[in-house]
Amino acid sequence: MAKYGDSKGEYRGLAWRNTADLAAWLAKRPPEAALEPDLPIIDPHHHLWDTPARGAYFLPELLEDIGGGHNIVSTVFLECQSMYRKNGPAEMAPVGEVEFVNGIAAMSASGGYGACRVAEGIIGYADLRAGARVREVLEAEIAAGGGRYRGIRQGVAWDGDDGVGKFASRAVPPRLVLDKTFREGFAQLATLGLSFETWQYHPQLSDAADLARAFPNTTMILNHVGGVLGVGPYNGRREEVRQGWLKDIRELAKCPNVNVKLGGMGMTSFGFDFHERDIPPSSEELAEAWRQYVEPCIEAFGAERCIFESNFPPDKQSCGYTELWNAFKRLTANASADEKKALYSGTAARVYKLTAP
Repeated sequence: MAKYGDSKGEYRGLAWRNTADLAAWLAKRPPEAALEPDLPIIDPHHHLWDTPARGAYFLPELLEDIGGGHNIVSTVFLECQSMYRKNGPAEMAPVGEVEFVNGIAAMSASGGYGACRVAEGIIGYADLRAGARVREVLEAEIAAGGGRYRGIRQGVAWDGDDGVGKFASRAVPPRLVLDKTFREGFAQLATLGLSFETWQYHPQLSDAADLARAFPNTTMILNHVGGVLGVGPYNGRREEVRQGWLKDIRELAKCPNVNVKLGGMGMTSFGFDFHERDIPPSSEELAEAWRQYVEPCIEAFGAERCIFESNFPPDKQSCGYTELWNAFKRLTANASADEKKALYSGTAARVYKLTAP
């Protein structure tokens, strides 16, 4: 299987709308006005890339999305295997992505592109299967990050069914996080002050909990409410799947070093049909569909360990940026001021060591 980020990999077999097609589709619904427009938001999860299938998503495209009325004060870039070095040792190739994003961040920091501090934090990639030798890669990425580098994500999303594999599975063996050499590499993170983004599917959540318990001093961030699947063999079994997911989420919440990102539910792997509709969904529709995952996470982890995320542009397959944040704000309409501060900026500022708004 091709690796994530390859134009024939992650979205192989899907009706993936590229940048231009998405713009035309989203224009079919009149844009919503941003709810609570003064509420400061740190968007802790977005990508920057350019592939033949998906098109370009660079600073101009991101700025257009975040310019819909919400108060996005800063962002965190998440690795997507973009702009890897063409030459040099293969294990050092991911350093190129950090160099690329740090350049984008420097452009934003100039102030010439608006007030939002784009990529104030950078999450890169390093293959922990190298064991302790991965430290050299991590140190190179720290140097390339210009003070913005915060940690890594090594996606371990895996499922043996082809109906799932065509969505986002990486070319990794099952149960990778239990591998001894992987854990030797993982042990390097805390010593360098780095965090780990854990991205897996919901059947793998027990392995994530095992990893968190084994490394209590390493900050972990659970991506996309745990990677719930609603495709392939999981299609049509939403409540059954949710009950198993809920049990694992509550177990993970017992690990104080784990935080959870509330988002990613616009990805087609969740099994919602929004991307198949002629007209994009409203924020009310999104909130109703996503409530079943967002509210249990907040209840289990508490607002102080939850972070709303856009996961753009993958979630753009289902909705517009303004509508996405409106949906989140509808879900937290009854939250206290302190809870909202944590969910929209406070937790992200703490976890990623960013400027607090």
